[in-house]
Amino acid sequence: MVREVKTHLLLLLVAAIWGSTWAVGRFLSYGLEDARASTGPATSAWLRYIFAVLGFLVWCLFYKNKDGIRILPTGRKAWRYTFLMALFGTMGYQLLFMNGMKWTAAGDASMIIPMNPVFTVLLAVPLLGQRVSSRMFLGLLAGLVGVAIVIGWSPNTEIPLNHRLIGGVMIGFAALMWAATSNLTKMALLDGTIGTSLEIVVWYSIVGWVLLTPWMLVEVWQSGIPAPNTTEWISLAYLGIVSTVLTYAWFARGIDRIGATAASSYVFLVPVFGVLGGWLLLDENIGFSMVAGFFLIVLGVREVQGQSRLISDD
Repeated sequence: MVREVKTHLLLLLVAAIWGSTWAVGRFLSYGLEDARASTGPATSAWLRYIFAVLGFLVWCLFYKNKDGIRILPTGRKAWRYTFLMALFGTMGYQLLFMNGMKWTAAGDASMIIPMNPVFTVLLAVPLLGQRVSSRMFLGLLAGLVGVAIVIGWSPNTEIPLNHRLIGGVMIGFAALMWAATSNLTKMALLDGTIGTSLEIVVWYSIVGWVLLTPWMLVEVWQSGIPAPNTTEWISLAYLGIVSTVLTYAWFARGIDRIGATAASSYVFLVPVFGVLGGWLLLDENIGFSMVAGFFLIVLGVREVQGQSRLISDD
């Protein structure tokens, strides 16, 4: 009983950390009203993954497994999966996330990312042969209406609507990138010959960091070598080590102890902490439109996920 309570508290902490990344991402990409960010979006993503890759490598050194863990994939098939996941899940997601946070509010963006499970199910149609139903499309529609409410009627009116639209579209595509990565990961694990879930994450983090390098170099060429201040370095380390490496370990532990379904339910708390983080750290506004939009998004996601499970069980 005590162990289960600790697990739920740990998953609550994971949700809070993931929620806080939106405010931290906004701070690194845009800065504050009286002090603009000193690093560009691509450079911030690249620096973040230096910390993440180092964190994963340290974890691998202490990984308790009689066979150890491979730092890089072996075989053409493993490399193909790794490259695609690095392309979508690290390079694509991080560039869209960091650039999106330059244009929109942290709280608004955190309300859009829960659409990720919907995109995951829809992408599973061509990738995994997932069947669809009319109710799944209704769920998608409800989610999209919720996103439109969050963006169009945001209480953060100090950010122009066209800026919020640009940021919202980028965050939406970031969710699509992560959905593609989720399906590719499932395909790789179902194959059974690629690697463990931990190895796959380590591989596409390392390769993704390499893929981010040209984008960082172009940004540095255009804007000069950045000089992050102490707060920005701490923020980058927080995103790389705490929000990426530690939360992965804790979330995996939660799945092992209480199951994937119960653990995944905590993901719905991420937008709540995202809005609170934007309010507390960046003085963003909270309004009724967020509640209405979030309700429709969650309703749509639950409908799509529920229909997906029913179809899979048939």
